[in-house]
Amino acid sequence: MKWRRTHYSAEIKPEMDGQEVVIMGWVHSIRALGKIIFVILRDREGTVQIVAPKQKVGEELFKQIKKLGAEDVVAIKGKVIANEKAPNGFEILPLELEVLNTAQRPLPLDPAEKVPAELDTRLENRFLDLRRPKVQAVFKIRSEMLKSVRNTLYNEGFIEVNTPKLVASCTEGGTELFPISYFEKEAFLGQSPQLYKQMLMASGLDRVFEIAPIFRAEEHNTRRHLNEATSIDIEMAFADDKDAMDILEKVVYNAFLDVYENRKREIDVLGIEFELPSKKFDRITYDEAIDIANAKGVEISWGEDLSREAEKAIGEEMGGLYFITDWPSEIRPFYTMPREDNPNICKAFDLMYKDLEISSGAQRIHLYDLLVENIKKKGLNPDGFTYYLEAFKYGMPPHAGWGLGADRFTMILTQQENIRECVLFPRDRQRLTP
Repeated sequence: MKWRRTHYSAEIKPEMDGQEVVIMGWVHSIRALGKIIFVILRDREGTVQIVAPKQKVGEELFKQIKKLGAEDVVAIKGKVIANEKAPNGFEILPLELEVLNTAQRPLPLDPAEKVPAELDTRLENRFLDLRRPKVQAVFKIRSEMLKSVRNTLYNEGFIEVNTPKLVASCTEGGTELFPISYFEKEAFLGQSPQLYKQMLMASGLDRVFEIAPIFRAEEHNTRRHLNEATSIDIEMAFADDKDAMDILEKVVYNAFLDVYENRKREIDVLGIEFELPSKKFDRITYDEAIDIANAKGVEISWGEDLSREAEKAIGEEMGGLYFITDWPSEIRPFYTMPREDNPNICKAFDLMYKDLEISSGAQRIHLYDLLVENIKKKGLNPDGFTYYLEAFKYGMPPHAGWGLGADRFTMILTQQENIRECVLFPRDRQRLTP
């Protein structure tokens, strides 16, 4: 390249009238109207209009610009010209052009969005789809959310950790595992960092978090499930379920606030109505939740997990963000702490947004004998959890935590209907490429 970029499109202002700049990006569109050519150049931050009158740019540069096609990669050195009628109040008069690469045509899809494409076509050509301003807006908001989550957790005294994703056995005794060949052994892709982050509570790190992929071999084919997802997980020592819910409220509220304050342009690009939730979320018990479902004609008995129909009925009644607490012990994982006054109920919670579960958490069992007993109650063999259980023999403090689905959270923040819109290269039952 002959030059280096001096400005992204959004950094150029009408007040820079007469200033020389270098911009780089893709040809979004081009219109030749006789002796004047209009080029819309697109970069990561938006678009800018290039206006090339033949009499001002000269014969050679005019010919060079006229040869450009959609999605060619170019660098343009030009002068900022303030113009109230131009997009954003200015345009660029090109002085020099360097074509960095050309795009083959026809294109598999139209990044300018003049011609719509089905989701499958878009995902097959994701590198092109990601050039679309609306798609980029989703991932800029996702990035802002992850930044906010980290900042909140650091401010609350958490330490970021990384746990293994190659594991010898399942986390919760389920069968929804992806087996892999690991030298002479069989191993699995990790369903969750749950057991590792609990073991870390015995280490004295006290408060830990991890943002990492999880893998679930569930044969779903819905708009809200994927087989590889990103999970935001925390665990905190000397804490109970209420402490964990308080942290979750802060994390989620702060993410909404940071997106609202720092990503107004992306919100506008998506054309969504963005509302901040209250700082404190409503809390209902499992008993109250099934009462709501039954009152709306969705039959559910105590002790059953919530069906999709029940979630929809409850979501219609509650709206927004709310917790469901005090779940039946029978339907929660073996490591969930039962209530002292009623062991049939445990100190577990889900965070819902309307009818969508975005987080699940609980106070955990920290007592060795009770944990072994609970493992057996679930029909599991404690021998399969040897390394995990060792951590509970030598002074495990009371602790609690949760996992928050980053992809589902992005769905809420960007108001997308399909989780695949919120993942760069989604993995589901049918899709393993690109």
